[in-house]
Amino acid sequence: CPAPSALRTANGTRICAQLYADNSPYYDQCCAGAVLVADPGADVPYMPTGWADRVSSLVVGTRCELSVWSRAGKKGKTRKFSA
Repeated sequence: CPAPSALRTANGTRICAQLYADNSPYYDQCCAGAVLVADPGADVPYMPTGWADRVSSLVVGTRCELSVWSRAGKKGKTRKFSA
């Protein structure tokens, strides 16, 4: 998985979090498959098509916090992740 401080786009813009579709019990094989990028300040109350119940690993950038909910539309239980 990338280091939290290394989350940047190809042109150097900061990324707040990256969510990955594939995971593995072996650390060096984690953070694989399709990637969903969360930009700083993004507010996404619904997961994009095909991503519901699919995220298996994530990396949150430095100075960022990722809040997730157990149900669509920011309902249900919430959990916060940070670097």
